[in-house]
Amino acid sequence: MNKLNHTQFIKSASAKLGFHYCCIAKAVKLDDDARRLESWLQQGFQGSMQYMDNYFDLRIDPRKLVPGAKSVITLLLNYFPKEKQQSHAPKISKYAYGEDYHDVIRDKLNNLIHLIKENIGDINGRGFVDSAPVLERSWAVRSGAGWIGKNGNLITKQQGSYFFIATLITDLDLIADDAFAKDYCGTCTKCIDSCPTNAILDNKIINGSRCISYFTIELKDAIIPTEMKNKFENWMFGCDICQDVCPWNRFSKPTNEIAFTPIPEILNLSTEEWENMSEEAFKKVFKSSPLKRSKYKGIQRNLKFIETILPATV
Repeated sequence: MNKLNHTQFIKSASAKLGFHYCCIAKAVKLDDDARRLESWLQQGFQGSMQYMDNYFDLRIDPRKLVPGAKSVITLLLNYFPKEKQQSHAPKISKYAYGEDYHDVIRDKLNNLIHLIKENIGDINGRGFVDSAPVLERSWAVRSGAGWIGKNGNLITKQQGSYFFIATLITDLDLIADDAFAKDYCGTCTKCIDSCPTNAILDNKIINGSRCISYFTIELKDAIIPTEMKNKFENWMFGCDICQDVCPWNRFSKPTNEIAFTPIPEILNLSTEEWENMSEEAFKKVFKSSPLKRSKYKGIQRNLKFIETILPATV
C-alpha cells in the first residue's frame, strides 16, 4: 500500500468505527500555539487546573509524544442528543448525558490502531482524548475540520460544535489535508453576550477560571465563590450556553452513537430528587457517566449553590 492508499484506508476505517470526521495534518511543532498557551497560562486563566501547566513541551510538539511522528490524525465524534432535559431538571451539559466519552472513544481509537496495524503494518501510534497534553483543537483546524469560534470551541460548517475531538499521532507518513483558513463567526457575539460569568474574552480567549464548567466540575473540594451566586442559570454540571446560542449549531444533528443514549435520570430527575439521592444510588446510576468526575459530594455542593439565590443588589 502506498501513502494514498494508507490515507484512504484510515479515513474509511474511522468512518466504519463511527467517527464523523477524519482529517490529517503533518506532525510539526506548534510555535504560534505555544506562544498563545504560554500567555494564557501566565494570566492564570487555568485557575486551579494545575495540570495545564504540566508537559508544556509535549503539548506543542507531537514528535515528543510519539518519537518519529509524521502525521496527526484528528477524529470527531458527534454527541448532540435528540432528547432534552425536563424543564424542572437541574441542567447538565449535553456531553454528559450518556456514557463517559473517554471510555467510548478510547475503545474506538484502540480498534482503529489495531486495524491500521493489521492492514498496513506495525506502525507506532498513540491515541489521545481530552486527558493528555495535546492541543486537539489546534490540530483539528490544521487538518481542515473547522475553525475556533469566539467561545473557544471547534466549529464545523456541516454540524456546528457538539463534537468530541480525538487525536491519533503516528509515525505513518500520510497525505495531509488543507488547513481550515477561514473564520465564519463574522461579527456575531452571541456567545460572548450570553455568558453569565463573563468567561469569554476578546480574541477567542477563554478565562477558564470563570467558566461555569470549571466551577461545577474542575473546582474539586472547594467552595464556589459567592460572587458567582445567581449566575449559573441552574447549571449543575458543566454548561452549554455558549454553544446553545451559536447560530452554527442550528445544523447539529442527533448522534447515532448508542453509548451516548441519555441516562433517564439525567433527563427527568427534579432538583428535589437529586438532593434526596443517596451516595450509594449515585454511584450505581452514574458509574459509567462523566458525572462521576464531580463525585456525589461535588454534585450536592453544586445543587446547594444553584438553589441558594441571593437578593438582587441595587
